[in-house]
Amino acid sequence: MSPTQGSPAEFVRRGLLKIDSERVLSVVDSLDLRASNKVSPVVGVPLRNLQQRRDVVAFATSAPIVAVRAVLELLAVGPLDQVVAALGESADDPSFEELAAALDAMIAEGITTDDVVALLTFAIGEGFPASAHCRRLLEEREGLELPTLGETTSASTLLLPKQVDPAVRDQRRARRELEKQKKKATAARPTRPVRVKRPHGSETKALTSGSDRSGVEVVISRRPVVLTPAESSRVNPHHPLAGSLIVVEVPFGEVDPVIPEQHAKERPALVVAANEVEVLVRGVYSSPSPERQLFQPWRRLGLNHVSYISDERVLVSLEVRPSPIGRLGDDEWNSLL
Repeated sequence: MSPTQGSPAEFVRRGLLKIDSERVLSVVDSLDLRASNKVSPVVGVPLRNLQQRRDVVAFATSAPIVAVRAVLELLAVGPLDQVVAALGESADDPSFEELAAALDAMIAEGITTDDVVALLTFAIGEGFPASAHCRRLLEEREGLELPTLGETTSASTLLLPKQVDPAVRDQRRARRELEKQKKKATAARPTRPVRVKRPHGSETKALTSGSDRSGVEVVISRRPVVLTPAESSRVNPHHPLAGSLIVVEVPFGEVDPVIPEQHAKERPALVVAANEVEVLVRGVYSSPSPERQLFQPWRRLGLNHVSYISDERVLVSLEVRPSPIGRLGDDEWNSLL
């Protein structure tokens, strides 16, 4: 694959593959991923697995893109600050020559190849105005060639049979038997009405069918979305549109060779966060791919075919505020995070 081809999400994965594994693991090891820190499971679980298994290739090629993007951002934040300072007033939308000169100055000051790769692929993944220049630099500069996902997937330990120690297997079996005994003992006791205290700000759904009026109330809390610093500086995850399905023009991740003049297509999209003139969305598509998951509420929201929602988030400008098709329930929202 040419460095100028591929979706922004692919560049994020390939950039992390290019960077030295020890450098990646050092950054990930510095993170506090305990559940008490309220890290989103879609980010926290893959990162905890990476801390334990030490397999950067498996993480970069198969983890949710939001988790891979979070690691790349940590690696890119230092070089990003440096290039912004080097570019000065042209930092918002530099020319190719200005960006190349700034990089040369940073390299002369000791910036590493890993720093350059992190900076360029993060900029492409975030859709910065200079992302086309970043693709060109990756193609033209010696030593910046990115590995393709196909070349590295076979090395993933996720594709190898998992070896389990017999002693560990016996411990798990004994633990399952103990849990079964506890469940039997609990089932033998008379049930008592239970009411779970509703936390402040959460939405509650009462589960009281016609045949069971035990008074049990279950609290389903809407998980907060985890934004990158770049996203947080522009959009609000608590905006009224967040969690709604709207129809908006979603830009293509790469040029379509059949219709190269078309750069976006109107499609349903889930609003992740928003402000008054922009929405951060995940596009909804009719065909599956490795970077999309089944959009379970497609039928309830009136879509006319099975649909899949992209892991990739894109920022879309609005001329007028759209009318939502519908809104995701808390359980539907939580299943996508």
